[in-house]
Amino acid sequence: MKCHRVNELIELIHPEWQKDSDLNLLEFLVKLAKEAGYEGKLEELTDDVLIYHLKMRNSKKDEMIPGLAKDQEDDFKTALLKARGIIK
Repeated sequence: MKCHRVNELIELIHPEWQKDSDLNLLEFLVKLAKEAGYEGKLEELTDDVLIYHLKMRNSKKDEMIPGLAKDQEDDFKTALLKARGIIK
């Protein structure tokens, strides 16, 4: 895991873990994995699963993923022109 991803994960996990301060770190990670729908071995849980789950944990079910929302265009023509690099 890259250093910036460690920092991002710590920033995201800290306030959420404080809400469940009775859990130790491993118990909290297991809880997050279950909430995210992860069913594999805990040692194979990726930082991406944790980061995206923590980002979306307190959002509405129909809210768009933050990384996708920044690229959304209301009109197809503008989206196509941006994808082809014609406009910025």
